Amino acid sequence: MIAWRDIRIKYKQSIMGIMWAVFMPMIIVGAGVLVRYGLALVSNKAMDISDMGTVAVRAVPWAFFISSIRFSTSSLVANSSLITKIYFPRIVFPIGAIISQLFDFIVAACLLILILSIMRIGISIHLLWVPALVVILVVFTSGLGIFLSAVNLFYRDIKYLVEVILTFAIFFTPVFFDVSMFGKWANVLMLNPVAPILEGFSACIVYQHGPSIPWISYSVAVSFGVFVFAWLVFRKLEPLFAERI
Repeated sequence: MIAWRDIRIKYKQSIMGIMWAVFMPMIIVGAGVLVRYGLALVSNKAMDISDMGTVAVRAVPWAFFISSIRFSTSSLVANSSLITKIYFPRIVFPIGAIISQLFDFIVAACLLILILSIMRIGISIHLLWVPALVVILVVFTSGLGIFLSAVNLFYRDIKYLVEVILTFAIFFTPVFFDVSMFGKWANVLMLNPVAPILEGFSACIVYQHGPSIPWISYSVAVSFGVFVFAWLVFRKLEPLFAERI
């Protein structure tokens, strides 16, 4: 119900309506295509259709990630009137914020399927990896969002720090580019837990081969580790929420 309330508030009296769900991915895809086109000009190589496809495939989960972190971080403070009235599991607020963004993700994914069909990107057995990659991304995003929402309640400048990091995080995450372009530095970029997930989406959907098992295993371990740690921290701080908000 919290998630549904957030969805209704987001689209109530809006000019674009449901198009807001695809607005951010479209902006990211547009910027990414310009970057890839610039790289193609510098390297004197023709821009391939797969370059646009891989940017589009990475843009949708990346937009979900940054939107979920942004809204979940401020979810507790934004619902302070409810938190101070009666006790209930406060974890519903960051989780609800992420679920509402998952609705946008599904809408954007439907548009992505249409774009990929226009690009004539085929279907392979490796698409079976996609639901698993989505689960890993949701778990990592939930853990990070739960932790940041609790910390932001005590230190209100956390949300501004998160905004700054999210603004520049795209330059350290393989959204506009493939990590293979960085040679020996590729493994450094892959230490970002989101990087193997985005690389996995690109591999399964566009390049039609399986993701790197070692790096996906790394993302799984980090994602569930972050989630468990965040849940424990949230449970420990939760009794203090009402008096500190």
